[in-house]
Amino acid sequence: MESTKGVLSHLSALEQWAIGRKVQPLQRSRVEELQARVEALTAQRDRLKAEIHTLKDIVKRKERQINQCTEEEETGVNDSENEQLLKLLARQMQLKELLHAHHIIGGYDIIETQSRDCVCVTLTTAYNGVYLDTYNLELKVKPTLKIIRHNVPPFIALSDLARQADIRDDLRGFLDELSMHLNAFVGRRQQLSLVKELHPWAVVMESNMLCSLLVLMLRIPGKKAELLCTLKYMDHTRCLPTEVHFDCEDEKIPESPEWKNNLKLLMEMPVHRVLDTMKTMSHIG
Repeated sequence: MESTKGVLSHLSALEQWAIGRKVQPLQRSRVEELQARVEALTAQRDRLKAEIHTLKDIVKRKERQINQCTEEEETGVNDSENEQLLKLLARQMQLKELLHAHHIIGGYDIIETQSRDCVCVTLTTAYNGVYLDTYNLELKVKPTLKIIRHNVPPFIALSDLARQADIRDDLRGFLDELSMHLNAFVGRRQQLSLVKELHPWAVVMESNMLCSLLVLMLRIPGKKAELLCTLKYMDHTRCLPTEVHFDCEDEKIPESPEWKNNLKLLMEMPVHRVLDTMKTMSHIG
């Protein structure tokens, strides 16, 4: 009986030993797998840390570049503003010098021509701050001063102006007088153009090349009457008329206070502006 127990105990021990031998390799394999997994995760962690560090470094460098570019742009803008300011100052000095020279020659542009004994004078006209036509005269300097060519309108008596001002002794006086005539002419012409453009209901019945005569047909609302307005510009150096006259079948209309006031306005203001006032007051329409 005891021998039987001994054999069974021995067999049980051998069985336990066999089971242990089977489990032990499995345990060692699992441990090795876990260790490999840990190593892989550690390597991945280190790699991610390295990537994060690299990205942070890149971000910092980008920020430095952006800040540097911003500073350079601001500096560039300041440099550009300073450069522009210097150019403006230089231009201002240049313009002052040109104005000084312009004043010396009487305010007119005088340039040399291909011929050494001739010069060209330019006269610019304007009305209400708007530059209009430009006129030129070519003057022969030697042996005596005289006009060779020009584009002054023929209805402006250029030769009479040159003779009256004595161009040989007073060139600036002659140019001043001619400039007054030209500016007055283009001013009257511009007023006529504005009347036609802004007041089509004011019919232009008569005018001339010099724009020294203007006759308008005006309709008076409410009275079914028409009135002729005649403006004469006898002073060819001015844009305003020297004489204004009204003609109407109803003789009471020109003698009325409102039309006497209209006549006064036409003597003191440009005709297109007076027509605006008359229209607003319902004197015409």
